[in-house]
Amino acid sequence: MTIAVGLGLMEFPFSSANSYWEWVMMCENGGVDSIWQTDRLVSEQPFLECVSAMAAIAGATKRIKFGMNVVSVGLRDPLVLAKQCATIDMLSNGRFLPGFGIGSIKAADWRATNTETKSRGKRTNEALEIISRLWNEKKVSFKGEHFNYCGATISPKPVQSQLPMWIGGSSKAAIERTVNYGTGWQAGLETPDEVSPVIKAIKTVLKSKNRHIEHDHYGAFFPFHFGSPNNKAVQKTYSFFSNQLGIDPYSRVVVGESSEIMGRINSFVAAGASKLILNPIGKNDEEIFYQTEKIISEILPLIEKNNQKRVK
Repeated sequence: MTIAVGLGLMEFPFSSANSYWEWVMMCENGGVDSIWQTDRLVSEQPFLECVSAMAAIAGATKRIKFGMNVVSVGLRDPLVLAKQCATIDMLSNGRFLPGFGIGSIKAADWRATNTETKSRGKRTNEALEIISRLWNEKKVSFKGEHFNYCGATISPKPVQSQLPMWIGGSSKAAIERTVNYGTGWQAGLETPDEVSPVIKAIKTVLKSKNRHIEHDHYGAFFPFHFGSPNNKAVQKTYSFFSNQLGIDPYSRVVVGESSEIMGRINSFVAAGASKLILNPIGKNDEEIFYQTEKIISEILPLIEKNNQKRVK
């Protein structure tokens, strides 16, 4: 099982587009496995539109992989989304790692668009089937409760023979969705103790349905900060977790030095997740650059060393 570390953004933390591209190139040249963008359409805080950001990264880089963590399928048209993903994968020569989910019920996207949330799970399931079929079949006809297609086709197809379909969510329905449609599972803000039973449940259902997901296609996510918990950006993150999300920040946000960061990575690996998305916490460009450089210079060499041991 190979461990891979990517970096992910939620809201846009940079002062300008130029600073963002400087960060992207730090990741590209520094050996970071992948770049990820959280999906949020309606927000007072700046968020990049995740699919557009993926297309931009595809054109600006040559090596690094990238994906959405995760796109809210219930708010998207599956034909457009399938076409976007196939196009991005083709133009990036197969570096795209799209992640899909139903979207947080707490997100303002639903209220602002007056979109029904009760049926978002079934709508997402129908959309995922359509997207997967459009990537792999010549013509797709589909009749469901939410979508009705007749002879739909897209071209070009994705470069990857099986374009990844990482599924987010930890509910029973999300586990079933992962088994039925996914090629991988991506955790949200779950702790290692919360991730472990979800992965075990997915594997149990996979076995009962005679389906398979590669053992290293389970991912986890956590925000991190090299430094003090008294940092303003860290305190802001703690407040967001407590007041907006209603969850304990101290078990989910990792603050300290390399030992603490690696400790959390190792805990997730022990829980069964080997693909890690780390979210750098910083109040300005300089702090985000510093956090990223610490990952590149201190964490990635340790990951490489551990991977070499696993091969032996």
